[in-house]
Amino acid sequence: MKERTKGRHRTRGGRWLKAAALVLMFLGAAAFTRAEVLDERVRQLREDLRTLVESNGRRSTRYSVLALSLETGDTLFDRGSHDLLAPASNMKLLTTAAALRYLGPDYRYQTFLLADGPIEQGRLRGDLVLYGTGDPGLSVEWQGVEILEALADSLGRAGVRVIEGNVVGDGSFFSGPLLGDGWNPDDLNDWFTAPSSALTFDENMVTLRVVPSAPGLAPEIHTLPGGADVPMQVTAVTGGGGGRVRISRDDPTLPISIEGSLSPNGSEVWRQMTVQDPPRFAASILKTVLEERGIVVMGTVATVTDAAASTVTARSLWAPGVDAKRTGARIVATHHSPPLLDYLKIVNKRSHNLFADLTLKTLGRMVDGQGSFAAGSAVVHRFLANEVKTDTLGVVMHDGSGLSALSRVSAATFVDVLKHMSRTPLWDPYWETLPEAGNPRELRRMYRTPAAGNLRAKTGTIEHVSALSGIVRSANGERILFSIIANDVPSTGSAKVIEDRIGVELASFERPFQPVAEIRMAVLDSIGPEAETPVVETPTASEAPPALVAPNPPPARPRAPAPAPRTHKVVSGDNLTVIARRYGVTLNALVAANPRLSPRRLLPGIELKIPSAEQGEDATPPAKRVDVTEHIVKSGETFDRIARTYGVSVNDLITANPAVNPRRLPVGERVSIPADPGK
Repeated sequence: MKERTKGRHRTRGGRWLKAAALVLMFLGAAAFTRAEVLDERVRQLREDLRTLVESNGRRSTRYSVLALSLETGDTLFDRGSHDLLAPASNMKLLTTAAALRYLGPDYRYQTFLLADGPIEQGRLRGDLVLYGTGDPGLSVEWQGVEILEALADSLGRAGVRVIEGNVVGDGSFFSGPLLGDGWNPDDLNDWFTAPSSALTFDENMVTLRVVPSAPGLAPEIHTLPGGADVPMQVTAVTGGGGGRVRISRDDPTLPISIEGSLSPNGSEVWRQMTVQDPPRFAASILKTVLEERGIVVMGTVATVTDAAASTVTARSLWAPGVDAKRTGARIVATHHSPPLLDYLKIVNKRSHNLFADLTLKTLGRMVDGQGSFAAGSAVVHRFLANEVKTDTLGVVMHDGSGLSALSRVSAATFVDVLKHMSRTPLWDPYWETLPEAGNPRELRRMYRTPAAGNLRAKTGTIEHVSALSGIVRSANGERILFSIIANDVPSTGSAKVIEDRIGVELASFERPFQPVAEIRMAVLDSIGPEAETPVVETPTASEAPPALVAPNPPPARPRAPAPAPRTHKVVSGDNLTVIARRYGVTLNALVAANPRLSPRRLLPGIELKIPSAEQGEDATPPAKRVDVTEHIVKSGETFDRIARTYGVSVNDLITANPAVNPRRLPVGERVSIPADPGK
């Protein structure tokens, strides 16, 4: 009896394994029947992309390219994907991903106004300190002057009418150099190379306005914003028959030179340049604001960049209501920035270098205690190694913006970061920061192509370097991650043409696909529970073999209960056609199953009910079908894209809109959607 029990258990396990093997063989056979079609489509895609990459016309150009299916994990194209190249502004993808991970989308900067001395009888007997923690948004665009005015008004409400000391700009919350290694020295006067200080105002840019005065005298020099303390050497004169005024600076550490001559009746000369000392620049604007409000400043403008010289950094701060006997700087007012996510959208959508570099330094300060390029880069390296789990050997990061020509990253690293972020709760905010193709305010390229309104990617450009990395959906909804980095290109313009054509190829690609997770569940469902496996008792060796008679039929397998209703959680980039194709249902059935759904406003996070296969379009009574009847054209849309969105043919769409010119679709145009797609 004991032997029979052992045999019985062995047979049950064997039956389970055989069933699993049969199912796997079945799935493998099904996959094999499609292999030639799939291989041909992928082979053709690879050939097309290889041709595009090699069309740059210069043998010395180096490419690192990778396209990976997020749905299946398949590598669709690989060209030197692990080669380390200068990534240009694609570096911002790493900076913003790490910032979302360690700081969070709701992180806010604080800027403090502090009194470093007692306030007695309306007099501050000490310095007034403006202390920054890296907020890049103290600018005219973000109401920077109004913010300083609000801080000054707080001082007035505290009863201060006279400041006996200086107005001090303190940028010591960050340390290290303000400019990154490997930046082009010819660009250091331009806005995209502005120095990154913990106290930043108006993006650390000043506009100089040179106005003619009386003949023989120096011209008038005005600054925007007004009252800016900027070192200048003025040798220009008014008169002398006119001429030309040159505003220049050979090195950002030197004063701005204004030389030449201009006619008394001549035009004004304007020039925008980076500032040499951002904390002094911010403090000088605050001093002007204070004086405009009638607050007398007896001292001058001063600056602090060294933590050891700061009365604030690494010291205790006291609120105004705390015991007056306590020593140290007291907080008069605090400004809180918008959420970090608002700034990260500027980093990636507008490729703003200063915002990116300040974000990197903030990472270093808040995570490792040092607000420098080096410390921030170390945090990003740990993020890549420990969380993304990508190969960081050889990865070099000199800044957060990608301006440095000395930085090195591979296409595989960018794809790994995108893949990692897609699996975290931070994917939606991260995806929101990426520029949208065909959008005139974001990524204007690939307009009126299948990539428009679909592909989201970060661009990158420095001298002889071009890059594009992001995500795109194929023609039937397969999410594809990609990264394209090109170095030593003869023309960044021609390199971007190749990037665009690759993006359009990926958006036009189509093949049958099934996510890996769905295949795994299909195997388990097919095998069924072990308890339902028929048990056959095996005779022992001492027993005679049974007669060859037909065995009793196995017990009938109990009828499976009705499957639970399927749902789909909308993710960024989804549309109804993509969802319907994924679950094998018709567009009409999907809309009918979700009567409160607005097909034009499919927000991430919405739960959609997925009808069963039996609830297809043919099973839906025509009287109960719910059809989208009208679509309002958005920027970058074409008839082809609209047709694919609603699952109708382009011909039917054109027929339903005889008065609309399909070659010129103005934004806001109302397009009728045919009620019976394809008929």
